[in-house]
Amino acid sequence: MRLAKLTLLSLVVSLIVLSCESRRIPLTLLSPDGRIEFVFDLDEDRSPVYSVAYDNRLIIAPSHLSLELQEGAISVGMQVVGTSRRKQDETYELVVGKSAQARDYYHEMQVELKEINPPQRSLYLVFRAFNDGIAFRYVLPQQDAIDDFVLIAEHSEFSFPEDHSCWALHLEGFTTNYERPFLDQSLSEIGPQSLVGLPLTIEIGDGPYIAITEADLTDYAAMYLTGVEGSPTTLASILSPLPNDTSISVKGTTPHQSPWRVIMIGDEPGDLIESSIILNLNEPCVISDPSWINPGKAAWPWWSGRTVEGVDFQGGVNTATYKHYLDFAEEFGLEYLLIDAKWYGPHKDPAQDITTTIPEVDLPLIIDYARERNVDILLWLNWENTRDQMDVAFPLYESWGVKGVKVDYMNRDDQEMVRFYHAVVKKAAAHHLVLDFHGSYKPTGIRRTYPNLLTREGILGLEHTKWSDRITPEHNVTIPFTRMLAGPMDYTPGAFQHVTREEFVPRYDAPTAMGTRCHHLAMFVVYESTLQMVSDYPGAYRGEPGADFLSQVPASWDETRVLSGVIGDYVVIARRQNQEWFIGAMTDWDSRSLELRMDFLGDGQYRARIYSDGPGADEDPASISIRDTTISASEMTTIEMASGGGYVMYLTPTI
Repeated sequence: MRLAKLTLLSLVVSLIVLSCESRRIPLTLLSPDGRIEFVFDLDEDRSPVYSVAYDNRLIIAPSHLSLELQEGAISVGMQVVGTSRRKQDETYELVVGKSAQARDYYHEMQVELKEINPPQRSLYLVFRAFNDGIAFRYVLPQQDAIDDFVLIAEHSEFSFPEDHSCWALHLEGFTTNYERPFLDQSLSEIGPQSLVGLPLTIEIGDGPYIAITEADLTDYAAMYLTGVEGSPTTLASILSPLPNDTSISVKGTTPHQSPWRVIMIGDEPGDLIESSIILNLNEPCVISDPSWINPGKAAWPWWSGRTVEGVDFQGGVNTATYKHYLDFAEEFGLEYLLIDAKWYGPHKDPAQDITTTIPEVDLPLIIDYARERNVDILLWLNWENTRDQMDVAFPLYESWGVKGVKVDYMNRDDQEMVRFYHAVVKKAAAHHLVLDFHGSYKPTGIRRTYPNLLTREGILGLEHTKWSDRITPEHNVTIPFTRMLAGPMDYTPGAFQHVTREEFVPRYDAPTAMGTRCHHLAMFVVYESTLQMVSDYPGAYRGEPGADFLSQVPASWDETRVLSGVIGDYVVIARRQNQEWFIGAMTDWDSRSLELRMDFLGDGQYRARIYSDGPGADEDPASISIRDTTISASEMTTIEMASGGGYVMYLTPTI
């Protein structure tokens, strides 16, 4: 009898809760400009679902959200026990990046959920609506029902009302460096066996464009996407598992929160490039005085196979080679020299001491030689050696005058590896070292919090010309609208030995590249990276037309404008530093003629130096034309690009 009374009482309480909720859900959240509408609801199983509309058009159909803990999923039988809302509109300064400032303007809604039945676990969902996208995250609050927890899976769905074109990064497994091409396909081609890396860019009919990615990846596993059985236009999250127990994704203690799941939205694909939503979703800069953080370009002997010309020594991992490249860096006004692998011994041996050098490398002499030439030194490190020795090595590097490190070969993004990234960034900042991650996962915005993280790889970049034919102009004009949406990419541009696709043959030393000289010059404007490699060897640049542009183009910007672009076809981006503008344009294998409005320049006249594909560039990709002219905002500019071509304009205001 007592049990029956309790059951009846529970039923009455549940009915009261349902009655109260019926007046509160669905819950709607609008972006500040009102164009994006986010709706939260509970379905017939009382499971959380959301949908997104843009300009009154449904772009994300009702999609489920849940967490699967070791003790059971938090998914069905939920009730809304509280909601809160707030707004924010602030502009903050950036130390380095694609702009000097970013606006963080959003409306937020937090929905507090609790299981109706025991153990009555609580789960909060936080939603933010920006003018350029939607973001949501899971929060496990501190509670009696959950203390330590084991997360088996996160089930975040992205369901689309119909099939759409997308550009998908298909990966073979969770041990990955993200160095694969983005394939132009339909959503329905992403099946339940697929593993798709982020970002995933999607064209919703004839627009808008969206991109799914994540932000503020902290003490959590990275997210991928996969298809859903029986629902060909639905994608679901899948987390990188722990390496020693692949049945587990995340271990933690409440309170604990997931990264933000981000849906970037724009009318044009270029709007996604201009967006600052990833940075906005990260914590503010914690470095009190970031004045020591210097963006720049780096001489990089590795890509060319440490090629040297006109000297009486053999190029290699030796002092003479690094001095040779330092002379080049001084001559071209480059800020850095990157001393890559093998300077301390076999580069994949985790037992090597990263505080000593091989006999052929006199690092104190090299550092002094660099200092005399106003060039700073960066050192390459294997991640395992870094993990084991950074507490000793980083303060030592600081005392030597080394200015940064490149950490390589992680090739994972599980929770343990994510913790390693954060530990390295913090330790490097404590010792005034800038940072470049290679063999890495995609950016998620930590560079706002720790701007000493200048760039990272996680991309199919120019190094692959040494052993494959996958670095084509089509690939080069796809990645600005896919991988670059997540943040800086160390593609390592700067190839200066250009060949047609028929002539191209991969080679390890002094490699060549497909695309014209202007195509490769434009990368220094189009590709975001506050540490840019100048990858070819000194002799490839000296005396070559167009090489002077490498001395002029900066690596960090005050403003970025995407002037035109079609994913996989062409891209045109203008970037400003101080009062100077740089325009970079690139095309695929199709030659193009584009008309550009110059009204972004504002009042006044500008001196313009134009680098364009020269006569016969289709057959001689090194052909380049350089001319000087004046231009104003009221004029139109015609850009002519050859097959695999490009275009660069450098504008300075007249006084």
